[in-house]
Amino acid sequence: MKALVFNGVGDIRLEEVDLPKILNDNDAIVRVTLSAICGTDLHLVRGTVGQMQKGTILGHEAVGVIEQIGKAVRNFTVGDRVIIPSTVACGFCPSCRKSNFSQCLESNPNGPEAGTTFFGGPKSSGPLQGCQAEYVRVPFASVNLVKLPEEVSDHEAILLSDIFPTAYFGADIAKVGPGKVVVVLGCGPVGQFAITSCKLLGASRIFAIDNIGSRLDLARKQGAECINFNEEDPTEIIKELTKGTLADIVIDAVGVEAEKPSSGPAKKEGEKLKKEFQQELESIAPKLNVQGKQWKPGDAPSQALRAAVGMAAPGGTISIIGYYPPELDAFPIGQAMNKNLNIVMGNCPHKKYIPLLLEKVRIGVVDPTTILSQERTLEEIVEAYKHFDLREEGWIKVAIKP
Repeated sequence: MKALVFNGVGDIRLEEVDLPKILNDNDAIVRVTLSAICGTDLHLVRGTVGQMQKGTILGHEAVGVIEQIGKAVRNFTVGDRVIIPSTVACGFCPSCRKSNFSQCLESNPNGPEAGTTFFGGPKSSGPLQGCQAEYVRVPFASVNLVKLPEEVSDHEAILLSDIFPTAYFGADIAKVGPGKVVVVLGCGPVGQFAITSCKLLGASRIFAIDNIGSRLDLARKQGAECINFNEEDPTEIIKELTKGTLADIVIDAVGVEAEKPSSGPAKKEGEKLKKEFQQELESIAPKLNVQGKQWKPGDAPSQALRAAVGMAAPGGTISIIGYYPPELDAFPIGQAMNKNLNIVMGNCPHKKYIPLLLEKVRIGVVDPTTILSQERTLEEIVEAYKHFDLREEGWIKVAIKP
């Protein structure tokens, strides 16, 4: 079969690989009918998430049709249409029984302390072969597949594999509710769904911050109050528009690939931290393979964290759902402590949220396809990665059709 294979930092190739096989009685083999490119995939290719093994198939978002099942899989049949949640869980360990599926104690072959297991990830995450392929093996399939109703299309469902649940998780753990003023940092796919989730949960005002026009336009269509950090100082604008009261909740949907302002009134502050940002980047990404403008990581790894602390009201909450590698240890803890901030964060337990969000999509409360900006074939996936990597206008979320 064809699959996108990691061969090194800055080196991904579409290759012919062996078809996956049933290895355990709880496995299923799914024929992928639609996958997608995620910002986390870019971390792996850029080198900001280390210890990727050569030969790993990338991708952790997929929708498909079951082709084979192991004899222990009793709730699905061959031919069922399914969503594959990005994170993998066993369904029976103490963490899973608390719906904390992303901290499963059994699914990671590296042991119970190894952390979250997901498809197409680094050595520490398993690794499992990913979903940017024609077929994928799904372990613990009884738990790690969600059956799709006929009314929900593949294009709607693909956004429920990872980014919509991740965004909703970020709003949920922050306790977004009626009357809350929320700032969403980053208007990429997760940021867009964070705005959607805050609306569903009743937030009174939602501010969205980014520097890419097409992303801000999409956020504005959702009703968010938009700020371009290359044109204005976001913290000062939040202060002005809230009469100094700041935000009840700040959702960091950016993570380690943040960029400091390149122009405007906020540029000066970013330049002051240039040395610190460079040290952070060297610690998390010692091996880069920048090719011109390609595969260049963000130049301010802790920028979003610092901004979040500044924008949150005293006693407010910061929700961190943007990805940060274990090597990053920069956080303005003193400022956060002295503002009595609540910090919530984590890897989304996707299986907990997918059924809830799937029903909202099925009955028409949410149309997730509004952020699907591009679709390419598996044959075109390397080129699609390159466009997505360069943060080009109009490349918000990319679906991949085998």
